[in-house]
Amino acid sequence: MNRSLTERLWGTALWFLVGFFILNLIALIATVITSSFATRWLGTWLPADFTTRWYFSAWDEFQLGDVLTVTFEVVFAVVLLAGLLGVPAAYAMARREFPGKKLVTLLFLLPLLVPPITYGIPMATVLYKTGLGGTMAGVVLANLVPTVPFVILVMIPFIEQIDPRIEAAARVFGAGTLRLFTHVLLPILTPGVLAALLLVLVRTIGMFELTFLTAGPTSQTLVVALYYAVFAAGVRAVQSIDAMAVIYMATTLVWLLIALRFVNPTQIVARAKQVH
Repeated sequence: MNRSLTERLWGTALWFLVGFFILNLIALIATVITSSFATRWLGTWLPADFTTRWYFSAWDEFQLGDVLTVTFEVVFAVVLLAGLLGVPAAYAMARREFPGKKLVTLLFLLPLLVPPITYGIPMATVLYKTGLGGTMAGVVLANLVPTVPFVILVMIPFIEQIDPRIEAAARVFGAGTLRLFTHVLLPILTPGVLAALLLVLVRTIGMFELTFLTAGPTSQTLVVALYYAVFAAGVRAVQSIDAMAVIYMATTLVWLLIALRFVNPTQIVARAKQVH
């Protein structure tokens, strides 16, 4: 009886903490959204009036048109290169046995396990010494460091689920390596590839540390531009910065919802455990 009561108390406390966290998160987001539409908001429950002019002000003041263009250029370049590099590497890791395979797998996992700032600073130093720092190419290369291993980690279980006899049968009928990959494996792997690349897209939009360390004035993504808007010198309207934050949240949320239509995060965790 005491044990049952203890379990109920722990369960109640857990739900209370979860509910408290969610309530604070919703209140925080609602405050930012409300502020982005407020004309003036000082010491009252609601603003004096609402307006959309802060969004137009933020668009002009922070040059959001150019920032969003750079953001999507970086994101789609990272997604494309991560797919071209990660999918074949995942196939090799899933289908081939070679000495040191576990060590190679561990090396692929390190950028996902280690905080980006720890390897971002020396990597940025190398990029600046080679002339790539502050350029679009440098930002793309920096973001590939964690995203290529991420694609490999997600794709290995998808590839391992494919019966090797399908590939053997295709080779018996004369399919070469390229034809085997494009006509047999790729159609089967399409859901997994889409899932991995969409998650890479969301991850890259939100990647701050590596982008901040390697971006220049013309290669800042939206999250870096938001940081500079908050902490750069000068006086800026809070509502304008909040409007920029809402644009960032909306952009990330749209892509995240699209990604969740193709992949279930719990399935990725389960498959990642199978890899280990």
